[in-house]
Amino acid sequence: MTAADDRGLTLQVEGLAVHLVGTSVPVVEDVSFSIPGGSVLGLVGESGSGKSTVGLALLAYARPGLEIAAGSVRIGDTDMLSLRGSALREARGRIVSYVPQDPASGLNPAHRVGPQLREALAVHASHLEPGTDLDARVLELLEDVRLPGSREILRSYPHQLSGGQQQRIGIAMAFACRPRLIVLDEPTTGLDVTTQRHVLETVRALTADHGVSAVYVSHDLPVVGQIADATAVMYAGRLVEVGPTAQLFEAPRHPYTRGLLNAAPSPDRATTLVGIEGHPPRPGRRPAGCTFADRCERADDACRGSVPPLVADGPRRIRCVHPLTEGSATAGTLAAAPTSDGSAVLRVSGLVAEYGRGAVLHDVAFDLPRGTCTAVVGESGSGKTTLARCVVGLHERWRGEIALDGAPLAPGFRRRTDEQRRRVQYVFQNPYASLNPTLTVAENIEEPLRHFSSELGAAERRARAVEMLPTVALRRDFADRLPGRLSGGERQRVAIARALVVDPDVLVCDEITSALDVSVQALIVEQLRELQHARGLTMLFITHNLAVVRSIAQTAVVLERGVVVEHGSVETVLGDPQHAYTRQLLEDLPRLDAALASS
Repeated sequence: MTAADDRGLTLQVEGLAVHLVGTSVPVVEDVSFSIPGGSVLGLVGESGSGKSTVGLALLAYARPGLEIAAGSVRIGDTDMLSLRGSALREARGRIVSYVPQDPASGLNPAHRVGPQLREALAVHASHLEPGTDLDARVLELLEDVRLPGSREILRSYPHQLSGGQQQRIGIAMAFACRPRLIVLDEPTTGLDVTTQRHVLETVRALTADHGVSAVYVSHDLPVVGQIADATAVMYAGRLVEVGPTAQLFEAPRHPYTRGLLNAAPSPDRATTLVGIEGHPPRPGRRPAGCTFADRCERADDACRGSVPPLVADGPRRIRCVHPLTEGSATAGTLAAAPTSDGSAVLRVSGLVAEYGRGAVLHDVAFDLPRGTCTAVVGESGSGKTTLARCVVGLHERWRGEIALDGAPLAPGFRRRTDEQRRRVQYVFQNPYASLNPTLTVAENIEEPLRHFSSELGAAERRARAVEMLPTVALRRDFADRLPGRLSGGERQRVAIARALVVDPDVLVCDEITSALDVSVQALIVEQLRELQHARGLTMLFITHNLAVVRSIAQTAVVLERGVVVEHGSVETVLGDPQHAYTRQLLEDLPRLDAALASS
């Protein structure tokens, strides 16, 4: 948003630049925007675009290795970048506050929730009304974020709360002193759609009720479309398009914005997802001209000559030599379904799994048709990951039957044969924790071959590992890189290659796209679909993102508190849901068209 309305401006950012410490190498540069009181600005872009760096700079903070080099950040009459010492500490929490992506990282695990909420108020006690009852004010904060059973929650430690409850506590702490601005950094990443909707509604209600403005940092465009009045799109440290959310989503003018929108899956149609090939240039390696030129089909010499300015175009601003004129994002083509003979490569029947003293899965039964993908969906705590871990043998406390081509699989992978373990492979959710950081990419991919193909020599293992890289759309020169030099999407592709190198029959994917950019998610989903067609691969795809289900799966299993409440073809389950729980999940799913409907 570029101009004030009748509420006045809460935030004005001018010429913000963040550099690598002690250098002139920009990580963020030439960032300017403003936010009217009580409104929400969405800040979107791929990983590495600089959006989180900008969000932290609004608190006059830069991560280690970075420094704020230029610009101003004015919140009301306060210039945040001019504050030092106690004045800056006082401003953080009272004038501007922050909600991190990982709710657990913002809470002290050694202290109960109640004392932490009281501390958030006590630190700025001088700004509370005289005679304020802190305990009563804490209960009021919990009511604001719609947490039931407040007194029980106050006595809880953070680990005793769900992710959604932890995030609401973090939001309550951020709103405790009624700041003028709140920065939310990917606060719903990893949350199921129902919890996400509650968190978004809480943020929207609190900003409206208390006149607090918000900057909502995210890579999830449907979520931004649901909550943001205006959206700023960042690429390689610069703003490339800024404007009212509805207009920007309906008719993107920058090719990068359109690319992000085209990569977003549709919850209503099984479309082929179109990712953005390549990745943003790193700081210090950015070209002289448009930083998006190498990934843009419209780029020419004029784009590469110099950096385009951010030019006003009606209510929005665009940084592009050749802005789009044809209007809205293009709809993806319908995805082709894989062929299958209908036989079940894996069968689950009467599965009951336990944690502690209670069961978390109850009489679960379904088949995995050969060569197809079955998605398992449900809220956090529904038992999705437990089901996946039972299938691969990482969870042992279960009874019932899991059969691979008719042969029962034992609980626990140690009791299974090498051949059974080879045939069922697992890809973990977190791409940053699933690879050995001390091994190269090729060595990580080779590791399963050491266990399941011991007859291969070192040279043969190396050759087979390198051959896997093009299969997951990575260049062969990635082979000798360490995981620390890869992006999250690249690491996840390496993890998929590691699982595929032993030619499994079943690939279990546990929330493998939940933390990835929408463009990277699209590339990985399409690569999995190609592998499904090329190899006849059977997949069990665990996810809370029902929109992705449309584009990858043919069959859906809906879990509610460990019970299968709906099971059938994706078209039937998502197109004509019969159970109230499935209908609620679909209703809670954020949609891009929600932003367009408000225009």
